[in-house]
Amino acid sequence: MTELHQAAAAGDFEEVEEILRENKCDPNQRDVDWSNKTALHWAAAKGHTETVRILIEHGARPCLRTEHGWTPAHFAAECGRLAVLRLLHSLHAPVDKEDCCGDKPVRIAEIYGHQECVRFLKKAESECQAYRKMAAQKGISLDDTDEEWAEHGKENEENRISKNNS
Repeated sequence: MTELHQAAAAGDFEEVEEILRENKCDPNQRDVDWSNKTALHWAAAKGHTETVRILIEHGARPCLRTEHGWTPAHFAAECGRLAVLRLLHSLHAPVDKEDCCGDKPVRIAEIYGHQECVRFLKKAESECQAYRKMAAQKGISLDDTDEEWAEHGKENEENRISKNNS
């Protein structure tokens, strides 16, 4: 776990800001010991809204996924962090991506009984999809795909198919 991951998890906004300002750490560095979580995943899970904001302002990508396909929105949904979900949505972060089991953040919020998050995410999902459609029509590029995770998922699918055909 990097210094940035630790500061983000602890909600030490000033430390996060200093690390990012001094370029001490890549805001998108994945922690392989913690399922490829980024500092943004930690801040979202812990409900540190201002830390989430500063990380994104310094280039943290809210579309990055853990090894199980969780985005920061999944972690915020699991922990009932409505303010973080609202912030992510306002910044056009993907709040409607499926993890490796097919669960979106709204389903995770349902599982953990966070009804306010469920209500918000149901509305946010449709807004997210409408925004994606509009962006595609207008040629606006969106940063809503984790290429590394998508490639990893493709490899896993190919391995599963070849194993089943053996």
